[in-house]
Amino acid sequence: MPKDVILTPEGLANLKAELEYMSTTRRREVAARIKDAREFGDIAENAEYDDAKNEQAMLEARIAQLEEKLRSATVIDASDLDNDLVRVGTTVHVIDDDGKRRKYTIVGSAEAKPSEMKLSNASPVGKALIGHRRGEQVSFSTPKGERHLKITKIEVTA
Repeated sequence: MPKDVILTPEGLANLKAELEYMSTTRRREVAARIKDAREFGDIAENAEYDDAKNEQAMLEARIAQLEEKLRSATVIDASDLDNDLVRVGTTVHVIDDDGKRRKYTIVGSAEAKPSEMKLSNASPVGKALIGHRRGEQVSFSTPKGERHLKITKIEVTA
């Protein structure tokens, strides 16, 4: 049973764009590589051919994975959200234990990019923040011990 994939509208557009690119441009590129490799002669001992076929298998697996994510996707419509509660599709401003201000966007796991401060709703910080309001303090465990964040502002991500 596939797990529901929670996406923002931006995440949905990104997945669709990646699927389109993979199933058109990349498929053509890999097919051309296979064709070129066949021309090198005996495919039984042709490393270039084996490499191209492996790339094709990985490409087809990624396409199938993207199609499955899109089939099971639930898109969060930001216009349906309000900014009184942290949930997928909101941006949360917090102050950590060290007094540092941070801004996290809560997204589904398919869109998570911690380097861009896009945290999955299933991550430790995401789980801790979900369902809380401005002014509340949340706690979560890290390898270095218990951490705390105070929510200072919640914005609906458009």
